[in-house]
Amino acid sequence: MASVIKIYALFMGSALLMFGGGLQGLLLSVRGAEEGFSLLALGLIGTGWSVGFVAGSITVPMVVRKAGHIRAFSVMAAIGTITILLNLLWVNDISWIVLRALSGFCFAGAAMIVESWLNEVAENKSRGTIFSIYVTINMAASTLGQVAMSVTGTAGYVPFVIGAIAFACAILPTAMTSSPQPRPLSSAKIDIGLLYRTSPVAAIAAFSVGMANGSFGTLAPVYGYQRGLDASGIALLFAIAAILGAVAQIPFGRLSDRIDRRIVMIGLSGFASIVGILTVLINPEAGWGMYVLFAAYGFAANPIYAVAVAHANDYARDGEFAKIAGGMLLILGIGLAIGPVVSSLIMNAWSPVGLFLVTATFHGALAGTAFLRMRIRKSVDAADRAPFQPMGNDRQVTPESIVLDPRSDGDEMEMRVDEEPVPDELAGMNDEESPDVQNRTI
Repeated sequence: MASVIKIYALFMGSALLMFGGGLQGLLLSVRGAEEGFSLLALGLIGTGWSVGFVAGSITVPMVVRKAGHIRAFSVMAAIGTITILLNLLWVNDISWIVLRALSGFCFAGAAMIVESWLNEVAENKSRGTIFSIYVTINMAASTLGQVAMSVTGTAGYVPFVIGAIAFACAILPTAMTSSPQPRPLSSAKIDIGLLYRTSPVAAIAAFSVGMANGSFGTLAPVYGYQRGLDASGIALLFAIAAILGAVAQIPFGRLSDRIDRRIVMIGLSGFASIVGILTVLINPEAGWGMYVLFAAYGFAANPIYAVAVAHANDYARDGEFAKIAGGMLLILGIGLAIGPVVSSLIMNAWSPVGLFLVTATFHGALAGTAFLRMRIRKSVDAADRAPFQPMGNDRQVTPESIVLDPRSDGDEMEMRVDEEPVPDELAGMNDEESPDVQNRTI
């Protein structure tokens, strides 16, 4: 019973974190456009988040090893709270770029620590269920955060304060726990060569998805604003795209368990490319046409990364899932960082709708690459594949998410950083009993 209560408390902490992150990400893009920030500055705000998030995924395990999980999480969430409030106080592009990078760093660290607690209480037989619930809650909470902007609007201080409250409340579940702190956080095993040798398509998919979705997530709100949508309309636009993208993962993931996953990637990326081309040609004004195109984009584009991870895992040897997924995470992060800058330059030089020229190009390149690879390499038999697993927003995947994924059971310990062993007499103590409590609690 205690484990169940702890799991749901952690789910609540994660939901609050994702709610604040969903609201903040959409809010900064739209408010920045309203404040007259240049397209390049808005693109760099998205790049700042991605750079900070990847840096946090790599370095936070070392911070936690020195400070402890509870203290590190409290620091990450507190700094995240401060940064969104500073966004309100310092309304200029340079400050927002720097603060967004800091926010991405803290968000990665906080998410990893919550996931570490879930890893600690999840048994092998329940890991798949917990992982699925966790992913569902995160996607729902992030979408609700975006929808919240339709209520709060973007003007004034209210949306920033609500985001800060969500980040601050996310501290409570971990700060009040009396259980021993979990094992060390996972450290991303980066082996790009192994990833490419295992699955060139997966490596290219990670970069293409990063370029396309990084551009879309950062600059599509700006496009919507410039085409006449208000805050409520933009929030609804992104909610529809996110919901359909989440729903699409299940049927397309299950389909990829039965047929060559590259066929599914070709279909999804090809359709997403067509949607991008249609958007460029139509360049719709605010209205139902824009909603249809954004919905179609989310439906096609959002499941691609999860299918690509599953495809790479089909060819991985036992114990290699963590290294391959970690390599994909790094390549994805590079794409997420570069994409908004490239798109902002094209939008500035040509037209705001040029954003979708970028998404169409990279989705089309992925479809073509997957088609060519099918002529070179046979697919793995369906009976030998690990089942598809839905994944959260590809901008929020951390190394600890990889460990929580039930497909990583065989190599979980390879993802853990080294630390000094815990003495036997302290192994069963809770925070109140441990003599080192001052280093582990608030």
